[in-house]
This record gives sequence, structure tokens and C-alpha cells, in this order.
Amino acid sequence: MLFTGRLTANAEVRNVKGDKKVTGFTVAINDRFKTKDGEKKEITTYVECSYWVNPGLAEYLKKGTIVEVFGRIEAKSWKKQDGEAMANLTCNVGTIKLLGKSATNQLERQDTKSTVKTSGGDEDDLPF
Repeated sequence: MLFTGRLTANAEVRNVKGDKKVTGFTVAINDRFKTKDGEKKEITTYVECSYWVNPGLAEYLKKGTIVEVFGRIEAKSWKKQDGEAMANLTCNVGTIKLLGKSATNQLERQDTKSTVKTSGGDEDDLPF
């Protein structure tokens, strides 16, 4: 499945199964629409993602970054001890494409000629 959204926090790399590493991050997908009454609504769906290919990518996966993700999605549901129903979506990521950056990400490109920095507002202004 292919989906686009914003990262809710900085990605984290963790060691699993000995020497393997996985990059974990959560993507918020916003769906905006109008009801029959003309009222504007927004629904946010969160997808917990695992990326097993390149742990070095984590340094670019910062809160607010817009990403396009392609992978296998699974829905999981369970009941808590108190009987409350819980559910979440997970994605085993096949490919990921960086589409944009958060307002506070600084992307630095260093080569023999120049350093380029871009920055903006405060990441605390983001809704997640």
C-alpha cells in the first residue's frame, strides 16, 4: 500500500536479532473532508512503520517531515485487561521517499564549495 503523511516524532534506530537494525517511526495521515451539512472535518490515522534496509536514513526522518511510504500494512486489534478494545496499523516498509521537511529540520549539504541550510518555525507548532 502507498500512503503519504508526516512523521509524528524523530525516527529511532534499534538493534534486533543480534546485528540487525530497524528504523522505527510513526506517520500521521490526515484526511480532510466536508460533511453533508458542509461542516469541515479532519480524521488522522497513525501508522507505525518499520524500515529494515538503511538505518542511516533515520537522521533525515525528523518530526514533521513529509514522507511517501510503500509497504505491507497490517491491522492489529486486541482487548486490554479492562476489556477496552484497542487497534493499530503497522507497516513493514519496502520503500520510502522524502517529500518535504518540517519547519525546523535543517538540511545540510557539505561539499568542497558550500553549505546549504534551510530552517523555519517551531516544531512545537505542529499538531502532533
